[in-house]
Order: sequence, then C-alpha cells, then structure tokens
Amino acid sequence: MRALRPGVSLSDLFRSLGGAVRRALMLDYDGTLAPFHVDPARAEPYPGIREALAAILSAGHTRLVVVTGRATRDLLPLLRLDPGPEIWGSHGWEPPAASATAAAAAAPAVSVALPDLVTLAADLEARGVRVELKPSGLAVHWRGVAADGRKAIRQWVETRWVIRELGRNLDWAEFDGGVELRLPGRDKGHVVERLLEEMGPGTVAAYLGDDLTDEDAFRAIQGRGTGVLVRKELRPTAADFLLEPPAEVLDFLARWDAAARAAPRQR
Repeated sequence: MRALRPGVSLSDLFRSLGGAVRRALMLDYDGTLAPFHVDPARAEPYPGIREALAAILSAGHTRLVVVTGRATRDLLPLLRLDPGPEIWGSHGWEPPAASATAAAAAAPAVSVALPDLVTLAADLEARGVRVELKPSGLAVHWRGVAADGRKAIRQWVETRWVIRELGRNLDWAEFDGGVELRLPGRDKGHVVERLLEEMGPGTVAAYLGDDLTDEDAFRAIQGRGTGVLVRKELRPTAADFLLEPPAEVLDFLARWDAAARAAPRQR
C-alpha cells in the first residue's frame, strides 16, 4: 500500500469509519475485484473477493456499490452473491433500479437511436474483432491482440469515427484493452457524485478502481472521500493511494470490515 500524496493515511481512513454514521465503499470490477481476461465472461473474481464482499454485505454497516463499465446483465453471473451489492452498470447508464430485463431492452434502443453504431459493430465482428453493444454504446476490445493488430483495429475505428461523424452523438473513451464509443452525460464520476449527494455530509467514502475510466471517479471523490488506484504499477492518477491486487485489495476490504463492525450501524 502506497500513499500518493503527502498527509494521507489509510490508517486514518479506517479510524474514521468508527465515528461515521454512514459509509460508502465503491468498487470497479475488472482489474480491481477480478483479473483481466481476454474473454470477459471468464473474468472471475480473485480468490477471496466474494467472501470479503459477502462479509461486508452481511454486516450491513456499509453501502457497497460496484461501479462498472460492463452491462449489469454481464456482471451478475460473475459476482454470484446473494444478496448482491448495488450495481451501477454501463458507466452509470444502468442504475440499480434497472432490472436485467430492462437492461436487455435498453440495447435495442441504442440500435434505433444510433444505427451507424450498430453497422460499425457488425463490420468489426465480420473482421473478427470482439465488440460489446451496451445500453450506453459500443465497446471495441483488443486485449490479447498483438500490437500491430491493436494498431490496425484502432485506426480502422478512428477512420469510421471521422467519416460517419460519430462524435456528434458519442464520446470516445479509452479503457485498458480497448475503446468505448458511448453516449455522453454519464461516467463513473457521475455515479460517485450522485451517491455522495444521496448519503449526505458525514459519509466516509472510498472508491477503488484501476482503469482510465476510474479517473472520473477519483476526481469526483476528491475532498469528499478517498480514491484508491488498484494496479501493480503506478500511472498518472488523481487517486490518493496505490494498492497492488489482489493481496492488498483483500487486506483493504478486511480492514474496512473490521473497522466498521466496531462502530454503530448505519442509519
């Protein structure tokens, strides 16, 4: 565990949990709770993660939220927790009130509104590129592809981005292993801001994430909570701390649970 700016301490964070009336722990999934996998459907949580999350959920002392770029329907089979955490899917476009049925119904809505996006997805699939049509747009994946192949995919997508003027309707959002063309107006920072506003002053909050898309969340939580970058190697970030997965993430979850259990339950 490494502090990334002076004057911050994880020990202080855990001590603050004891006097908190409300607590919020927000977590990215891929790269944070689970290792990356070429096939996202096989990205199971690190050993011990399910048990650590289940312990926090059963104690009831913390609002536990998974904030992910994945569609919610794709994450549920991997988490396999009952009861499960609150999930905000598709970078906030799928709030937890959206059921699996509602999430599935949202994808055709993107198809109707953005026909060029659907055409692009079909063209990429025909070229053997793995794509993911979400309620919020299209993710193009090149994890596991050789460097020359990644460059070729990116150039091909960029060319269509310009020719079809997709930037009129979509944001270009880089992530670790690809690029997402998604509807503007929401991101992980939007989710963090909404949750903290709901919970009100005095909430002790932390956000753990690894990806470039998590930087929106780190910026949103500054001055209101703790941002934790989960990576083996440091990169430029707005987070307060660096944790190496999976051991230090498991230790963080265990320390959070222990500190919160010693405090009064949330109201």
